[in-house]
Amino acid sequence: MEALIFFSYNHKNKQVMSGINYVTKETLDQMMNELTILKTKGRAEIARAISEAREKGDLKENAEYDAAKEAQGIHEAKIATLESAIATSRIVSADAIDTSKVSILCKVTITNTANKKTVTYQLVSETEADLKAGKISVTSPIGKGLLGKQVGDVAEVQAPNGVIKFKIDSISV
Repeated sequence: MEALIFFSYNHKNKQVMSGINYVTKETLDQMMNELTILKTKGRAEIARAISEAREKGDLKENAEYDAAKEAQGIHEAKIATLESAIATSRIVSADAIDTSKVSILCKVTITNTANKKTVTYQLVSETEADLKAGKISVTSPIGKGLLGKQVGDVAEVQAPNGVIKFKIDSISV
């Protein structure tokens, strides 16, 4: 598995905190595909909307034109953000991940000490988090609680209903 490091990226309305963010090669490919679509189809659609609004007369009182120009500004900001994220990327291989302790991209099997329920999660960046797929963000309460722990350690996670304790059963890539 490979990962990508980049700085501050807003993906599908998920704001990523400034600093290093790790994503898989698959996510990099998705970002590049999204950029291509934004630059081609997206720009063409906005240009068409501006053109249609311009044909409707006086631009000073044309709400459609104002909306289309605002959409163009938002669209160009998305393109700039994606370009910046891709341009500042660095690739990291899975071989560099230390499985002696929990870190990003690790798969961690944990047991809730209260109810003895066992689950496996992969710790990922905010952009890749998907609970249904077993991927949790390193910035989530559970993710933060697990980071740096070793097999056999107990992680204490602050939840709305109190502290939950998880025993680390295994760590893998």
